[in-house]
Amino acid sequence: MAYRRGMLRLHDTLTGTVSPLELREPGSVTIYACGPTVYDLPHLGHGRYVLVWDVLRRHLIASGLSVRFVSNITDIDDHIIERAAQEGRTEPDVAAEFEQEWFSAMAKLSVLRPDAVPHATEFVVQMVELIERLLDAGVAYQTSDGVYLEVAHVADYGLLAGQPLESLRAGARIEAHAEKKSPLDFALWKAAKPGEPVWDASFGAGRPGWHTECVVMSLDLLGEGFDLHVGGQDLKFPHHENERAQAVALGHTFCRHWGHSGWVMVGNEKMSKSLKNFTSLTDLLSTSDARAYRLLCVQSHYRAPLEVTGETIAAAEVALQRLDNMARRFRLDDLSGEPVVLSDFELDETLRQGFVEAMDDDLDTPKAFATLATAVSAANAAADDGDEARGLRLAKTVAVLLGSLGIFLKSGLSDIDVAASTLASQRDEARKNKNWSEADRLRGELEALGYTVEDRAGETFLSR
Repeated sequence: MAYRRGMLRLHDTLTGTVSPLELREPGSVTIYACGPTVYDLPHLGHGRYVLVWDVLRRHLIASGLSVRFVSNITDIDDHIIERAAQEGRTEPDVAAEFEQEWFSAMAKLSVLRPDAVPHATEFVVQMVELIERLLDAGVAYQTSDGVYLEVAHVADYGLLAGQPLESLRAGARIEAHAEKKSPLDFALWKAAKPGEPVWDASFGAGRPGWHTECVVMSLDLLGEGFDLHVGGQDLKFPHHENERAQAVALGHTFCRHWGHSGWVMVGNEKMSKSLKNFTSLTDLLSTSDARAYRLLCVQSHYRAPLEVTGETIAAAEVALQRLDNMARRFRLDDLSGEPVVLSDFELDETLRQGFVEAMDDDLDTPKAFATLATAVSAANAAADDGDEARGLRLAKTVAVLLGSLGIFLKSGLSDIDVAASTLASQRDEARKNKNWSEADRLRGELEALGYTVEDRAGETFLSR
């Protein structure tokens, strides 16, 4: 399947509209996703936004596009410094521990590893250079505790937030900081404090502010006018607004499109560490099928709020069981976790087209998944009516399209050893010869080995 430029339409936070994803280079997509600050275990909100953009990435690859996906690690931050001090450890030690926890959770969720994983501490020299340019341009100023960007110099500040500068200023929290020109001005550089990590700079030793790192890393690794900058809803303002402000202030062509995923909700509140209502993603993955959380995210539109409860996860696991049962019934080989390219497979064209059209319409995964759920019923019905060929074609297409979402079915066929396969063949022969007592004996032997035994179309079907 050839990809048609502009076919995919996404909601652009900057314009507030769903519009074609116009690419800098036809056939190639460049994406920057804000990554974690590694000072604690990832929570469900982290898991959702990563899954949303992993699904988008997989869909683009499935459509035949080349994708370069960059996601950073913030490995120096107030939270990291605080935890290191509390536990008598170094900041690099804390960051390394929780970066490992992050990627362990991502692997369990079948999230593709980014093509590049820049760390903030690797780009401090470039950050210093950017701040020097902002000072020289007169849009930043120095105080006793660091360097700030004066947002009044950014004419369209507030576009991502969807509010004009005056409205944001009126609603800003008043801070006791006599040297700041406006409560909206934000730190580019924090002056050195005793016991904290520091780097040298022409404007004084210290460390970079959070909002500066992603500007430097995205432009350095993806270049001017890269295609898409994504993250969770919580990053839209002030983090992404402040990133964009720095780029605009220096005349850079920053990203062409902005995308943001919705909240994970607990009751009527968003899930976040600051509210202390988060559930560790690590805990969820230790008690449930990791595919269930991905499926739950797929069943909700990426911009809508998502409530995660024991009941919703259990319902997703039931849906997975139905899909796995289909894979067992049609003896489908398990796909690997690698990206699926749809043109590599012979698919039912009607089903493929309906699925792709839904995905291309602002990543409408609920509608796309609904087409697959309907196809599962159609596949089983076809087989029940004796049309095994149609059933198998639909089932294979469902499995491949699910794979393009990062959901990989488990038929259980790979769990069947040679000895069990031999016993199943002997049982089929016994049934063919109407030796029912021998067939029953062999069934008992297989069940004693831990297999579920089903009779389908004259054959013994095994699963665990």
